[in-house]
Amino acid sequence: MKVIVCCENSNGVLFNNRRVSQDRVVSERIIELTKSSKLWMDNYSYSLFKELNAPNINLTENILSEAADSEYCFVEKQALVPYEKWISEIFVFRWDRDYPFDKEIDVDLSDWKLKCSEEFRGNSHEKITMEVYER
Repeated sequence: MKVIVCCENSNGVLFNNRRVSQDRVVSERIIELTKSSKLWMDNYSYSLFKELNAPNINLTENILSEAADSEYCFVEKQALVPYEKWISEIFVFRWDRDYPFDKEIDVDLSDWKLKCSEEFRGNSHEKITMEVYER
């Protein structure tokens, strides 16, 4: 499966069980990236995408257990390490800021190969970087 995660500079994703940040342009890019496949997410994450009318979104609380090899999972609260052997790619959308956080990505990205990186301007962030990691 392919995992998509959003984080700040130090890989933080949540603070007090809430996302550290969000950006409409990132949500639109994720929908474009995944349009030819299923995109799995939980109800919490769906709030970022519900206005985009994406027919490929599948809602479940067990996204990492239900996604097939070529499908995408948008992850915010889920631990990745228990599923790491089934992950083929990790797409990281990184805010160019330092936010307070108490939960970070639990996969060590230094164990993965950076395949490509692209910077773009978001709606609420001047610079967002999309990094794609593979085994």
